[in-house]
This record gives sequence, C-alpha cells and structure tokens, in this order.
Amino acid sequence: MSEQMTVVQYAGPGGPEVIRLSQRSLPQPQTQEVLVQVAAAGVNRPDILQRMGVYPPPPGASDVPGLEVSGRVIAVGPDVSWPAIGDEVCALVAGGGYASHCLVPAGQCLPVPVGVSLQDAASLPETYLTVWTNLFEDGRLGPGDRALVHGGAGGIGSTAILLAKAFNAEVAVTAGGPERVQFCRDLGADLAIDYHTEDYVEAVKAWAPEGVQAVLDMVGGDYVPRNLSCLGTGGRHITIAFLRGLSAEINLFEVMKKRLVLTGSTLRARSAYEKARLTRAVRTQVWPRFADGGLKATVCARFPLAQAAEAHSLLEQSQQRGKVLLIP
Repeated sequence: MSEQMTVVQYAGPGGPEVIRLSQRSLPQPQTQEVLVQVAAAGVNRPDILQRMGVYPPPPGASDVPGLEVSGRVIAVGPDVSWPAIGDEVCALVAGGGYASHCLVPAGQCLPVPVGVSLQDAASLPETYLTVWTNLFEDGRLGPGDRALVHGGAGGIGSTAILLAKAFNAEVAVTAGGPERVQFCRDLGADLAIDYHTEDYVEAVKAWAPEGVQAVLDMVGGDYVPRNLSCLGTGGRHITIAFLRGLSAEINLFEVMKKRLVLTGSTLRARSAYEKARLTRAVRTQVWPRFADGGLKATVCARFPLAQAAEAHSLLEQSQQRGKVLLIP
C-alpha cells in the first residue's frame, strides 16, 4: 500500500481557481473507522460554500472537501464489526471525500445498493440522507401527501422526486429551463414548473388547491413567504439552504392560522451518533427499494480529481441534471 494519497485542497477562499491537488500521508483508521480507497466522490454545494470561505468544516473534520464517497475498504480500525476489508461501500463523511483515500466512520457506511455501480454509489449518501431526514422524518411526508421541492433537477431535487414516488407521495418541483423541467418529469415529478417562465405559486395552487403538506426549500430569502402560501393546514416548511439569502419576512398570522411548522437542518455538523442512526434508518427503509427499480442513481457528469474546478463551475452555473462525481 502506498504511504501517500492525493487530495484536493483550497489555496484560500475564492473561486474555482483556488483548487489545488496535493499529496499527503496516508492516514490510518482509528477506533470505529475504516479507510476507503475512493472510487468516486460526490460534488455538492456545501463544497462550494467551503471553498468560498463561508462554510468551514466542523471541529475535528478534515479540511479536504467532499461529503460522500464510494469505494473499497482497505483497512479497518478497532471495534469495527462491519464493513470488512474488501467490502464495497458508499458513505457519508464530514470532509475528506475529494481524495484517493478517505477515513470513514464505520457507522456511516452503507452497502452499494442493488443495481448501482460502485462508482455511481458515491452520488447517493449525501442526498438520500438529507432528503430522508428533512422531507420524511421532519417533514413527515407520507403516502398520498403532496410536496413542493425547489431545485428539482439538482442532486437533492432529483432524489426527492424518486423518494416521494417510491413512498407513494406526489411531488411538484421547480427547475430552470425546458430541458431541466423535462428531466424532472422523466424522473416522475407530478408537476414540473419552469421558474423562468411560470409563477410557481400559481401553478402549485392550481395543482393542490388545499395546499401541499410539505415544502423542501433550498432557496430561502424571498421564496419563503411564497412557499408558506403554498402550504395547507398543518403544513411543514423545511429549509436546507439559502441561495437567495439568509433572511425572510413572513406573515406570522398565516403561520398561526394554518398551524404551520417551520424547521430546517444541516447534516454535516451532526454528531457521529446521529449520523449513524440516520444511516441505519436509510439502510432499512430506503435501500431495499433500489432492488425493485424504484430508486436509482442520477449521475450527469464525471470529472477526474484534477478537474475539480470544472466540476464546481458546472454546479455554480446550475446546469447539472442530477449528481456530479469526481473520479480519483
């Protein structure tokens, strides 16, 4: 085994031009950790925020970006019952994914689902765990419910479409442009709205006159009061990002009148215990649904690790349809 690994690091806050390749010593897994030889790493918007200097890694996490990987386990630390050396896994990490090797808490590993390649499995952990905990645990989306999801053609949005349909819920999404709207329809979205040419509030109210049960929002800002108007009585508004700003002005009487719940979360900063709990829930509740073809990986682009800057540029232009991967 080589004693060196290749990693991506940021030379400082800035645009894609600050991305660099570097060599570091190969780490050794500690208690309840495994070392994964990375087959692929998912690219996510938090990686871009970290590069810009506004979303630092949580204490103790690697400064190397990357929140999800897939690959083969090549070493295990003490007190690991699964996975074993040689197992193929995908995993959620708090950092370190943009590399040839990655330390992973064993409790955050998942087997590669049926019908998904080892490489494409890197596209799953961050989005599937995010959608499950926010839309299904916190948002309480269930069979027959209706949800509005923004950014339907991105990684989170495409996963939300697939999961909603797998659990017999209906879903409306917003997307920018005809091609991205059609991509959402092809995935199974019940309503796909082109926000360049349509008012999504009017479209959702026509589709769900009594209001939707949940909104999964990654836009924030002035979208929030508009989202609340789409919710029905007892509806849940779940915030997971804020592309249009951290602040929103809302009508509190509307919240009171419709008994709305406003919540939100981040995944990266959660404790290892909570991430392991969530990983178990997804493995039990979600992973079996890959076997019947209801769920799949949605990968639109793959870049070599050395082209991480190009991968970031693609996400920043919001032109991707599905997930973007880096291949060491």
